[in-house]
Amino acid sequence: MDTVLVCDDDKEIVDAIEIYLSREGINVLKAHNGKEALEIIEKEDVQLLLVDIMMPEMDGIETTKKIRETSSLPVILLSAKSEEKDKIMGLDIGADDYVTKPFNAGELVARVKSNLRRYTSLGSAKDENSHIISIGGLLINDENKQISVDGEFVRLTPIEYNILFFLARNKGTVYSSAQIYEHIWNEKPLDAENTVAVHIRHIREKIEINPKEPEYLKVVWGVGYKIEDKK
Repeated sequence: MDTVLVCDDDKEIVDAIEIYLSREGINVLKAHNGKEALEIIEKEDVQLLLVDIMMPEMDGIETTKKIRETSSLPVILLSAKSEEKDKIMGLDIGADDYVTKPFNAGELVARVKSNLRRYTSLGSAKDENSHIISIGGLLINDENKQISVDGEFVRLTPIEYNILFFLARNKGTVYSSAQIYEHIWNEKPLDAENTVAVHIRHIREKIEINPKEPEYLKVVWGVGYKIEDKK
């Protein structure tokens, strides 16, 4: 059974989310500030964190930053703010997804389950279709979901891994932000350009020697992104 940690200083919201997720067979742990959440993550086997941005003691942004120092645990941010800058800020500090309050229960559950599937896939040991992709110094082993660049291992979040693997598997082919979004999120594009751009930047920062002059992950201006086919 998957375990989701729900962290929000509004106890009614936490209890409501617990009801929604429990109905789907998901185990729920509860916290009411970032410090509590980090303590629980240290002690329990948690597969996903659903955390509010605005909280006392330690907010969702600082909590996510702390988690990203050591873990690729999926993080979905909750916030009453709907401005575009807040969504991008959340993604920029390492969150995998973003849900705006007031949220639709069905949409929230769907996003949780979708991110859990990605995390489970990333952590799986075997895959009948697994194979190794080698592009220059970039090596992707889809059997154990490991990535290395010039022999150095790189840790990506589940979404970052899936984007990189998708482009590498189709190296040389240019995909628009909308196409990448539809493939990775399995839903119609919602602000695909900004969302994908943030994740692409994170990937470049991890696999490129100079992210401003990428060797592997290229942008084709006005069209989209591709992994350079090094023949």
